[in-house]
Amino acid sequence: MEIIRCPSPNFGPRRDGLQPSLIVLHYTAMPDPDEALARLCAPEHEVSAHYLLHRDGRVFLLVEEEMRAWHAGAGMWRGQGDINSRSIGIEIDNDGASPFSEPQLAQLERLLPIVMKRCSIPPESVIGHSDMAPDRKTDPGRRFPWLRLSRQGLGVWPEIKDTAPDDAAFLRRAASFGYPTETGVATVLDAMRQRFRPWARGSLDARDMGIITNLATRFPVDAPAPSA
Repeated sequence: MEIIRCPSPNFGPRRDGLQPSLIVLHYTAMPDPDEALARLCAPEHEVSAHYLLHRDGRVFLLVEEEMRAWHAGAGMWRGQGDINSRSIGIEIDNDGASPFSEPQLAQLERLLPIVMKRCSIPPESVIGHSDMAPDRKTDPGRRFPWLRLSRQGLGVWPEIKDTAPDDAAFLRRAASFGYPTETGVATVLDAMRQRFRPWARGSLDARDMGIITNLATRFPVDAPAPSA
């Protein structure tokens, strides 16, 4: 695939010898893709990503993979902090309300296997910004086709069996899958639904409980002590 280099100054070295073990997907939340590219390359904004996928299918490399792009901000996944040092960030040109374009999704499906193989990143470690920062982020949003990625082994999808809802058990299982749970049931539930049940509303129900139970069972983690 053709990759266009458009270097951003907004990066630094990965800290503490960390190497990428996650891929974090974002949307730009801007209506104009050229403005989004300019923002990711403007030093005054202090934000970047490794890649930007334009709606027309062009793929821009903004920060080399071995460097720490500034895309994730505060958050945690599987008990680990400093997500920027642990991840590859991919920004997808989208305003947050519109469907993703077929050209950019096709390019994402080409790019992800390359990065996953190069960095030995498994499908369960391809996450959304909203997964690792559920109290403050909603990207890549409810319109992002996670099921489509999972069918190609580029993400995960639950096998759902309705289970009796229980708030405390939901948080335990959400933490076992990877979510930071300090902000409580409502916040974590919304983040999980954004990805796996995007148009569901209301309080925790048996379908939600079945989703998180399956994910925690299939992809469990013994979360280490949080690191800054």
